[in-house]
Amino acid sequence: PHRLALAPMTRSRANADGTPSDLVPTYYAQRASLGLLITEGTQPSEDGQGYTMTPGIHSQAQVEAWKKVTAAVHAKGAHIVMQIMHAGRMSHPDNTPHHRQPVAPSAIAPGQKMYTPTGMQDAPTPRALSLDEIKQTIDDFRTAARNAIDAGMDGVEIHGANGYLINQFLAPNANIRTDAYGGSIENRARFAIEVAAAVAAEIGPERTGIRLSPGFDVGGLSDGPEGDDLHRYLVSQLDKLKLAYLHLHHFGNDALLIDLRNRWSEKLLVNRNGRPVDAVGNDIDKGLADMAPIGIWA
Repeated sequence: PHRLALAPMTRSRANADGTPSDLVPTYYAQRASLGLLITEGTQPSEDGQGYTMTPGIHSQAQVEAWKKVTAAVHAKGAHIVMQIMHAGRMSHPDNTPHHRQPVAPSAIAPGQKMYTPTGMQDAPTPRALSLDEIKQTIDDFRTAARNAIDAGMDGVEIHGANGYLINQFLAPNANIRTDAYGGSIENRARFAIEVAAAVAAEIGPERTGIRLSPGFDVGGLSDGPEGDDLHRYLVSQLDKLKLAYLHLHHFGNDALLIDLRNRWSEKLLVNRNGRPVDAVGNDIDKGLADMAPIGIWA
């Protein structure tokens, strides 16, 4: 009915087994007037968890619990897509059910503090994923997407932004691999493209979105001098998949935004960081966006 979406925001309201708590259906139903809701980041595996009390979508119990959320949202006439988020190195063993070392493209610590049940701690040095583990992780995203649809979601959003695993593969200071997933722009973008292709093949491109955050140095990451060119290449390759939408967490490089808009043939969501309320519709008015996600952590 309008062009506003709910931006994905970590809520940390899951139970110990990764099922969304009884608060979650109420929380999303309260926001159903936004029309399109994008959930909080939801891990596709135990290795994908980064923070405490975040939900998963890798067990049948989690699927059943999310059905209550989708039913509550659909009863209000809204649509809901699940953001699938693998935190990668932005994690701590104390926050995960298996208490294992975090995984990442390379064994490079983020240099960040993580909230844990015993307080703030340094995020540890992760373990570099093997090639077989990369393939398994791609399959985890695919299976999670199928689980999301089985739970009643209208689609999924792949989280490729904000310092998490896919973003870590893109960043040259977090990815120093010398195989097919590291080095050149094409290699560093490969993981993101393969995840998107796997998800689109499983549930359909019309149910698949992806989020990127060009130029956002967070979680110890840096796009490096090739950052704009990397995102131009990545968006051009993703466009071939005909995904439902691209969601950009935008930080002010309007020349790049215009360039990416021209390279993307499907719907574009632009969340412009720090915009005032009366400017929420500006990108839509200028033809730079089709929808505006909104949300404030509180």
